[in-house]
Amino acid sequence: MAQVPQTFFDALAVRTWCSLALRALGRAREEIDAINVYPVADGDTGTNLYLTLESAATAVEAVFAGYETGRAEPSLGDAARAMAHGALIGARGNSGTILAQLLRGMAQVLAEAGEASAASRADGPGLRLALRRAADSARQAVAHPVEGTVLTVASAAADAAEEAGDDCRTVARAAYEGARAALAATPDQLGVLRRAGVVDAGGRGLVTVLGALVEAVTGEAVRETAGGVSGAGPAGPAGHGVAPAGHGAGSAGACAAGRDTEPACQGGAADVRAEPGDERGEAEGPAFEVIYLLEADDAAVARLRARLDALGDSLVVVGGDGLWNVHVHVDDAGAAVEAGVEAGRPYRIRITHFGHGEPHPGRERPSRAPAQRAVVAVVPGEGLAGLYGEAGATTVLARPGEPPASGELVQAVRRAHAREVVLLPNDAELRHTAAAAAEQARAEGVRVSLIPTRSAVQGIAALAVHEPRRRFDEDVVQMTAAAGATRYAEVVVAERQSWTTAGICQAGDVLGLIDGDVAVIGTDVTATARTVLDRMLQSGGELVTLVVGDEAPETVAAHLEARVRESYLAVDTVVYHGGRQGSLLLIGVE
Repeated sequence: MAQVPQTFFDALAVRTWCSLALRALGRAREEIDAINVYPVADGDTGTNLYLTLESAATAVEAVFAGYETGRAEPSLGDAARAMAHGALIGARGNSGTILAQLLRGMAQVLAEAGEASAASRADGPGLRLALRRAADSARQAVAHPVEGTVLTVASAAADAAEEAGDDCRTVARAAYEGARAALAATPDQLGVLRRAGVVDAGGRGLVTVLGALVEAVTGEAVRETAGGVSGAGPAGPAGHGVAPAGHGAGSAGACAAGRDTEPACQGGAADVRAEPGDERGEAEGPAFEVIYLLEADDAAVARLRARLDALGDSLVVVGGDGLWNVHVHVDDAGAAVEAGVEAGRPYRIRITHFGHGEPHPGRERPSRAPAQRAVVAVVPGEGLAGLYGEAGATTVLARPGEPPASGELVQAVRRAHAREVVLLPNDAELRHTAAAAAEQARAEGVRVSLIPTRSAVQGIAALAVHEPRRRFDEDVVQMTAAAGATRYAEVVVAERQSWTTAGICQAGDVLGLIDGDVAVIGTDVTATARTVLDRMLQSGGELVTLVVGDEAPETVAAHLEARVRESYLAVDTVVYHGGRQGSLLLIGVE
């Protein structure tokens, strides 16, 4: 895409900026991942920023595609709002969530400027105001702002832009240079960065995004070096002059700024050890990262902020107009999800276990090295996401009608940050998708074993016998045996007339499926579920697992528990709430 100098900022500039920023983050992703030590050294800041910007760019392209058949082009407001919405729904991690709010703040001002302009564009003062709104709104979205982070870099960019002229080009350059200077100073503000010998990873990503903004409005690419950026000049054949990715933490950031006396600057991973009274390193803090989209009103979100702030840290809540992206680090993942349920409708829930929190004899802090073993599971509902997360699994939410792609599973394996991974697809139709993800993860050096679980209740059984201290093969065998010994069923409502193994069903009929096949067709949910349960227990069982969806009758679980208690001696029952899981009820019999 050719770039031309932009005295004004319009819809095409938004599109160009998103495209250039995505390409630049793609090149810098591994380097940014390598210097990620705060707030948690999980090595995914660059990846999260890239995925967030990818969602924003995709949304902008969709707006332009909608205008291809006519002569009209999208307005600045159309493009800016699409960028902000795409970033909001696709935000990943702490850094991605803050980036989404930065883009939202800019979009609010750009949209207003576009609507006030007959040509639907913003001038230099408009762009300057957008950068200020972005920095301020991002800072307000973070429960406890910390200096030396991306927030500091964003504020510095806005401050520098306010001193620039009234041309978009001078405003963009000033913001970029201000961000660069602030980034170089982040190790002096945050002890964990200083000890690691790196600059802030989120701030580094923002500098890359602002470098793309300079190129979008001037047509000139900034020239990046490992951990920093220097100068600007005409774009070469490859676009930005970014140094090759893959530099260790020591070769990036502060080393490029002259801080080459730190041990970490000799290359490789930094040893992050928090000192008394200083900022924590990745070794401390809650065990889980919880992220979800939330449909809720402002008052409910205000209460949610207070509750989540009491549960954990790194709280960031961004969005507005009824749609929010919630990010928090907690020890009780289930409680964080439940707080969202009380506030409104949470979905696209992601729960990641950081791999720390277990005692390490003879060591004050866990190692930054990957965990030895992790479990990655696909789950159909918010409630089960919390349950699996509390058990230490990294989860991928399968929304009704939206099965995850192999790329999402690969990302989950990466987030698990372990040498060995047990993958639970929990759906027969996801087996090939999971197999493809496993192969890709193996190519990246992760030892992956796929257990062909066909239901979330089989995954629960497998997770119950998971023992990380066993040999990997033995653990996989035990988990596979537990899953295989669990019969599974579900109760759903038929969407249309269809032939089934139990006869013809009509739309609205209640179907009871056992081991994937329709076994019962009924009209009452509770009666159908009881028939299914009786058939499953005819061949014996010791434990019944019930996972109740939001749409199921409130009394169905109690009725089935009573049925088991009265008719099947020595059989125990456990009940979980699955949330919006697609089916009314999941049943497992072990």
